[in-house]
Amino acid sequence: MFEHFEAGRGRGPLFCGVLTLFLLGAGCDHRTPADTRAADEAAIRETDAQWAKAAAARDLESTVSYYTDDASLLPPNEPIASGRQAIRAAWAPLLGPDVSVSWQVSKVEVARSGDLGYVVGTYVLTTKDGRGKAITDRGKMIEVWKKQTDGKWKAVADIFNSDLPQPAPPEEKK
Repeated sequence: MFEHFEAGRGRGPLFCGVLTLFLLGAGCDHRTPADTRAADEAAIRETDAQWAKAAAARDLESTVSYYTDDASLLPPNEPIASGRQAIRAAWAPLLGPDVSVSWQVSKVEVARSGDLGYVVGTYVLTTKDGRGKAITDRGKMIEVWKKQTDGKWKAVADIFNSDLPQPAPPEEKK
């Protein structure tokens, strides 16, 4: 099979030279991948808007479906909820009949690599106290999004915290 490339016939050095140039050329092919950030940012913004609609409709399963299986939710004054089961448990009281939740995105940014993005925004959460009086909390949030193998975006980390001042500690009884 290699008898044509014997050193005495002169084809071996030519073949090696061509092969070397081909491999060098292939190794130097540094095509920059297409910049999809604008499309990815629009996709995250749209996905987040659908997520907010699911939460406003109090649809627990749909709301939780926007997270990856190994996502983490970092609610205020509570431990981290990791994984869908813990996230479902954390969301359940937020989607109850006497609660309304909404959020507004103010910024979406995607990494040049196109696999991670984040959202910054604000939220409004209204609940009722024991006497039925509405209590409204306003705050800020950050969501970290990761592109999945199917091209869809899912949240891998979600944190929100209040803008309201902490309540005064109860006075000690004397």
